[in-house]
Amino acid sequence: MAAGRIPQSFIDELLARVDIVEVIDAHLPLRKVGRSYQALCPFHREKTPSFNVNPDKQFYHCFGCGASGSAIRFLMEHARLGFVEAVTQLADRVGLEIPTDTGAVRRQGHAELYAVLDEAAQWFVAQLGQHPAAGPAVAYLKQRGLSGRIAAAYRIGYAPPGWDHLLCGLGTDPDRVDALVRGGILARKDGGACYDRFRDRVMFPIEDPRGHVIGFGGRVIGEGSPKYLNSPETPIFHKGGEVYGLRQALQGHDKPKRLFVVEGYMDVLALAQHGITNAVATLGTALTREHLGRLFRVVPDLVFCFDGDEAGLRAAWRALETALAYLSEGRSVGFLILPNGEDPDSLVRAEGPGLFERAEAITPLSTFLFDTLSARTDPRSVEGQARLLEIALPLVATVPRGPLRDLLTQHLSDRARMDATRWLAPGSRPRSTSSRGEPKHAVPSLVRKAIATLLHEPSLALAVPADSVQDLAGVSRPGVDLLVEILGLVHANPGIGCAAILERYRDSEQGTYLSKLASQEVLVPAAGLSSELLGALERLKDQAAQARRHQATVEELTQGAGDQAP
Repeated sequence: MAAGRIPQSFIDELLARVDIVEVIDAHLPLRKVGRSYQALCPFHREKTPSFNVNPDKQFYHCFGCGASGSAIRFLMEHARLGFVEAVTQLADRVGLEIPTDTGAVRRQGHAELYAVLDEAAQWFVAQLGQHPAAGPAVAYLKQRGLSGRIAAAYRIGYAPPGWDHLLCGLGTDPDRVDALVRGGILARKDGGACYDRFRDRVMFPIEDPRGHVIGFGGRVIGEGSPKYLNSPETPIFHKGGEVYGLRQALQGHDKPKRLFVVEGYMDVLALAQHGITNAVATLGTALTREHLGRLFRVVPDLVFCFDGDEAGLRAAWRALETALAYLSEGRSVGFLILPNGEDPDSLVRAEGPGLFERAEAITPLSTFLFDTLSARTDPRSVEGQARLLEIALPLVATVPRGPLRDLLTQHLSDRARMDATRWLAPGSRPRSTSSRGEPKHAVPSLVRKAIATLLHEPSLALAVPADSVQDLAGVSRPGVDLLVEILGLVHANPGIGCAAILERYRDSEQGTYLSKLASQEVLVPAAGLSSELLGALERLKDQAAQARRHQATVEELTQGAGDQAP
C-alpha cells in the first residue's frame, strides 16, 4: 500500500492517540526533566543529553543536531522502518485499523497472527463445553459465580491436558504451525518439535480494543505451577502495555468516564457478573507508563482497586508513583482499597454494585498520598515535618505544572507547617541563547510569534474568524503564507495536534522551520495564549492595512504626477 493511500485524517487521529514518550522510551531510556523527557540523542554522538521529547506537543527535537519529528518520523529514522511499516506499528499499539482511500481496510504484516489466535480462542471455547477433562474447569467457574452469559462475552475457554491437543486440532501444516509459534500458543523445542504451551488451564483471551485476540492468560486447574501463565512477548502482544477487559469495557459504555483497574482476570469477570463492566486488569505486572498512557487515552478518570493487605498497598503505592506524571488537566486518579480478606467479588456480593459508584468509597489520590506519607513520618514533630517534606517534594515535583500541582504543594505546606514552594526544584528556564546564537531578549516577529503559539496550542486557531484569515492572505510579509496555511489546516481539522501539523510538513523546508519553532518554550501563561495569538494577528492586519493605504497613496501621487507631465 503506497503511503499516499493512507488518508491524512487517519494519520492525524493516529498521532493524537499515540503517546510519543511510550514509543521512544521503548527504544532508548528517557529521563523526565521538568515537563519534558531527555536522553542522549540516538542520531549523533554526544556526552550531554540534548535530545528532548515533548509530551504536550507529541514531538521530539535534538538541540544538538536538529533531528526532530513525530512518533512516525522517529520509527522511520531510528528503527529504519518505511512509512507504512511505522504507521502500522503505531496503529497496532493503539488499536486502530488502517483504512485506505477506497474505504477498504488492510492489515499490514500481522493478519495471519490475528487469524490463528482467533481460531485458537474459538477452539478453547469449544473445549470448555466438549472436552471430557473440562469438568473441574467448569466447576471452578461455577463456584466463582460466573454465568454462561459472562463466559461467552469474555470468550472463556479451556486448554485440555496433554502436549498436542491444540496442535492437532488446528492442523499441522508447517505454515500454520509457524504462525501458532509466533503467536505464542505453541512452543518449540530445541530439536524443532512443537507442543501446546497451555495445558489443563482455564483460558482467558486477551483482546485489543478492536476485538482481535492478541494473547492469552491461563489459570491452572488443581495442582500446578505457575498458577497463571500468560502468552510470551510476540509481534502483537506486549505484556507490559496490555490490559484485560478493555474491549468489553469500551463496548459497554458509549462514552466511558471511568475505569476500575483491578488485579486479575477473575476480578474483572466477577465485577462484570454484577453489572460493573468498566473494569480492566493488568496482566500480572505492576502498572506501567504504557498502561497509563493507553487508559488515559480512553477515559479521564481511573480508580485503582487493590487488596488491603501489605502486597496490595505496595501495589497501590507503585501505581500512585507512576500516575503522578500523568495528572494533567482533566485527569484524575482514585483508590478503592479493599478490606483485608476481601476481593472485588466478595465485596460486591456483600455491599452491592453501588459501592463502586459511591464517591465517598473512593479515596482521592491527594488523600491517599498524604495519609500514607503522614503515617510514615509523624508530622506532629519537627523531625517528622522535615521528613515529610523530604519524601513528598520529589513526588509532587513529578506532577505537571498546573492547578493540581499548586494545590498539592499547598496541602503539603499545611501538613508540614512550612512553605513547600521554596523547596520545590525550579522548572526549566529559558536558555540565555538559542541553539542558533540568538540574543536572550530577541523579539520574535509577529508571524513567528503567531506560528509558535499555534504549534503550542493549535485549537486557538478556531477562535480566529474565517474573514480574518482571508484578510491575512493579503499581507506581504515572509512566513504569512505558511501562517495562513496552518490556520486553514486547523479550521479544516479541528482536532489536529502539533505532531500532526509537523508530520504534514515532514521532509520540507517549512517542516524544518516549524520544528525549530515547536522546540522553543512558550513563555506566555496558558490563559494568555489566545490573546497573544489574536493580538499578533490584529497587528499583522493593521500593518497590512497601513501598507495598502501607503500603496494607494503612492499610486495616487504617481498617477497625479503623470497627469501633469507635458
